[in-house]
Amino acid sequence: MSQLELIPTATPAPDSASVERPRPGSRADRMRKPLARDALKQLAEQHGVCVRPLALRRTDTATGVTEVVEVPCGATLAAKCKPCAERGRRLRIQQIREGWHLADEPAVRPDKPGEDVLALARVRAHLEFEREAVQYQPMTPDERVAHLAEIDAAIAELDEALAETSLRGHLTPKDRDERPRRKRSTRRRQDSPDLPRLPVDPRTVGRAYSGKTGKTHRPSMLVTLTLGSHGPVHSHLRRGPYIAPCECGQRHGPHDDVLGTPVDPTTYDYRRAALDAIHFARVLDRWWQNVRRAAGWNVQYAGAVELQRRLAPHAHFAIRGTLPRRLLKQIAAATYHQVWWPSFNEPVYSVDKPPVWDVDQQAYVDPKTRAPPPTWGEALDALEEPDSRPAYVARLGRIDARGIEQGTRDAERSIRYVTKYVTKDLTDQAKPRSDAQKAHFDRLHAELSVLPCSPTCANWLLYGVQPDGVKAGLTPGGCTGKVHQRSTLGFTGRRVLVSRQWSGKTLADHRADNRSWVRAILAGGMADTEEHDQAAADEADGSTRYRFELARPEDPDVPPLEHRLLRAISARIRWRADLDTARQRTAGAVSATAAPLSPAVR
Repeated sequence: MSQLELIPTATPAPDSASVERPRPGSRADRMRKPLARDALKQLAEQHGVCVRPLALRRTDTATGVTEVVEVPCGATLAAKCKPCAERGRRLRIQQIREGWHLADEPAVRPDKPGEDVLALARVRAHLEFEREAVQYQPMTPDERVAHLAEIDAAIAELDEALAETSLRGHLTPKDRDERPRRKRSTRRRQDSPDLPRLPVDPRTVGRAYSGKTGKTHRPSMLVTLTLGSHGPVHSHLRRGPYIAPCECGQRHGPHDDVLGTPVDPTTYDYRRAALDAIHFARVLDRWWQNVRRAAGWNVQYAGAVELQRRLAPHAHFAIRGTLPRRLLKQIAAATYHQVWWPSFNEPVYSVDKPPVWDVDQQAYVDPKTRAPPPTWGEALDALEEPDSRPAYVARLGRIDARGIEQGTRDAERSIRYVTKYVTKDLTDQAKPRSDAQKAHFDRLHAELSVLPCSPTCANWLLYGVQPDGVKAGLTPGGCTGKVHQRSTLGFTGRRVLVSRQWSGKTLADHRADNRSWVRAILAGGMADTEEHDQAAADEADGSTRYRFELARPEDPDVPPLEHRLLRAISARIRWRADLDTARQRTAGAVSATAAPLSPAVR
């Protein structure tokens, strides 16, 4: 045998045609076959049919007819129901698109209250005066309690009468809290720059500019708010075709396994990263308050919160109108949120040996001395001292802003960029893939597990304070709040934030507009037909005419889920074919620019 024959040669990879298939009828052959439920789910998702519809029993109070109807589950996460989540995302896209570059004010002025409402409010004022006067009238304690009970019963009856009127909101809070409110000073911190404070003009539309050709421009902005640095992390920085070196001195690719992880985990401030994530929603509220006060008009916004690769929350907002970038950076530097809680810098107890519940004292006590820690009220009383300081101060970090013109490709791209991760869980786009990223994720979650999330959090026992509304059964380190879950990583606010006067409509209003447009197209343009009038009448009195109740899957009149999905898929295909035919038939009657097909309908 020659030496040439001893050299190993590379064998070509077998293609799909040459791969040996399992024996027909074997278990391996059966396992390769697709599942029926997966095929049904994939078909439903292709046609936009809810994969887990709810069966409701609808009773017509006018005719007495009872039938089983199906409604979509309305899930907002694709992991639960992809068609419903995608439908909700398209509604958000439509909402942001309609309200971003408005030229007219979308605000609707409320009507003046009628005389009947004013009469009830007048009686309510007299009852409130009498309730306060009882406290100063000479009577025994039992007589005072009985008199107050009679007045409270009359107030409750009158509040029910007010709720049945056209009055929106409540004259007084629902729950009467007799405890004195704790007030904090509103004076700005000395380490924060001052901001211009202007009277807020009620307008919500931004400024318009005239071009050289006489065209009017009404630009808006896309703003990204980011928390400050908690330590250097591995990052992929691209400046055009050039990749800048990371803090570690290397150049990382866009899919490197160490992206987002600390360069030095021992010096990375995990505690501050966890606290910033917990209070990020409050910082955003402070930011918009400062923006409106410094800008001098009622700035409107729509955006969403996401996670960066370093697992810190940041937000993208579409702002109607424009503001100077220098002013926005000044507002970001001056925005903070003070957490007026008892100090929780150092834990007093460990998770293994926390305070124990004492039935006789109805409080948690030290395992050795049997002495109870201070209550929540006593701990807050210590903060009333003049030299007291907040337990933590959360601040914003960097801000990026750029102008967006209406009707441009950049505007559509920005809208889809804001709503890119709306259908996913907060941590889905930042799931760890490597051991370094998993260690970073676990370290941050471990820090969140022992920090207090609210006044009622069980973790206060670790810092020698009894939670507000203390009760038996609290487990320090095992609080069930959303802050401590791995799917949130500290952020528990709303993922999608839309100001009230953004488009003048809610998602239900946009959904109703889509239904009305589809109904008009199927009825032959905007023609008034008998079917159109009947459908509108049913929708108008549907809240009082029909009574709904949840049907159980085991009820004899509820078909199996597979049968209901097949029927819904067939109905969806037929409905789409009818809609396409109607659109082609009414192409000349309904202008495509006047009433475009909403992405939420597709």
